[in-house]
Amino acid sequence: MDIQKKQLLEFYQQMVTIRIFESRVCELFAAGQIPGFVHSSLGQEAIAAGVMACVEKDDKVGLHHRSHGEMIAKGADMNKMMAELFGKATGTCKGKGGSMHIADMDLGILGANGILGAGYAIATGAAFACQYNETKDIALCLFGDGQSNRGPFHESLNVAALWKLPIVFICENNGFGLSNPVKEHLATDCVSDRAAAYGIPGVTVDGNDVLAVYETTLEAVDRARKGNGPSLLEFTTWRWHGHFEGDPAVYKDAQEQEEWLKKDPIPRFAKQLLEQKNATQAELDEMQAKGEALVDAAVKFAEESPWPDVSELFTDVYDRQM
Repeated sequence: MDIQKKQLLEFYQQMVTIRIFESRVCELFAAGQIPGFVHSSLGQEAIAAGVMACVEKDDKVGLHHRSHGEMIAKGADMNKMMAELFGKATGTCKGKGGSMHIADMDLGILGANGILGAGYAIATGAAFACQYNETKDIALCLFGDGQSNRGPFHESLNVAALWKLPIVFICENNGFGLSNPVKEHLATDCVSDRAAAYGIPGVTVDGNDVLAVYETTLEAVDRARKGNGPSLLEFTTWRWHGHFEGDPAVYKDAQEQEEWLKKDPIPRFAKQLLEQKNATQAELDEMQAKGEALVDAAVKFAEESPWPDVSELFTDVYDRQM
């Protein structure tokens, strides 16, 4: 696939910005400035950048609890995102969602979800709405490898395949379901093997290769948009930190961790850009600086934003229409 230089540089910008955002969030959480739970996606930046480059603004996206990267890559305002993590009134959910339930309906981002497997039905329902309303919009459902063992996974794939819904199911296989290695919780060799049970395409791809992620997702998105039904994609990667910030991750093998760190998707892609003369080191440095400036501004915005007023306690929580 011939990908234009502009797109290649956008991939890199997205990845470094996500890396900087996530790293800063981890630091702020450790310093006690961010309440609740934080689940970092450090090391998984290529998936967010590659996948979200394939969708349109009105396409619907169902996320899981490790999805800051996808939010950023789909165009969410990082100022409002950071404010949401801080629990401030200026956040995307007015400070009520936090990291695990962050959303942006204006961008079709249906929300992260703290309940494992809850996103399947939400995203499948959104895909049904797209089909029913005869739009050209599609839905994406992103989830972790551990979530693929939940009942809603099979229920959603079954109905999506039966009705040929315009949806792409995307597994971010980062090696662990909480603290359980994939080999100890997955009966099949790959999550994508399960696609065969529903007669839909299933493929496993290197999730640390942003171009492979992009090309694979683009094909599945095109299939869905043409009315040919769902696909199941699996992108293999590695979760650098523990399941959540504060988790010491003693269950990880040190040597395996070291080997995966060598597969860092960002320097890997930087090397490719430089070797193929699609970017100079000065351009890469400039994108790094831009990402740092954006995140600095987001932190400043969050710190200076007001806390929600007590009068907002029940707004947007209950539907009181009669």
